[in-house]
Amino acid sequence: MAPKRRQSLDSFEEAFAEQSDQERRRAEVLRREALQRTEKRHRERRHKRGSMRFGVLVLILLATAVLVTIAMFQALYLVMG
Repeated sequence: MAPKRRQSLDSFEEAFAEQSDQERRRAEVLRREALQRTEKRHRERRHKRGSMRFGVLVLILLATAVLVTIAMFQALYLVMG
C-alpha cells in the first residue's frame, strides 16, 4: 500500500510542477503580448501626432506665403502709386 501511495504522491507532485511551468509560460506570453500592444498604441499615437504636426506646419507655411505676398503687393502699390 505504501509504494502505491508514494507513486500517487510523486505523480501528483510531477503534475503540479508541470502545471506551474505551464502557468508561468502562459503568464510570460500574456505579459509579452500586453507589452507589444502597449508599444503598438504608443507608435500609433506618435505617428498620429507627427502627421497632425506636419499638417499644421504646412498650413502655417502657406499662410505665411500668402501674407508675405499680400504685404509685398501692398508695399509695391504704395511705392508705385
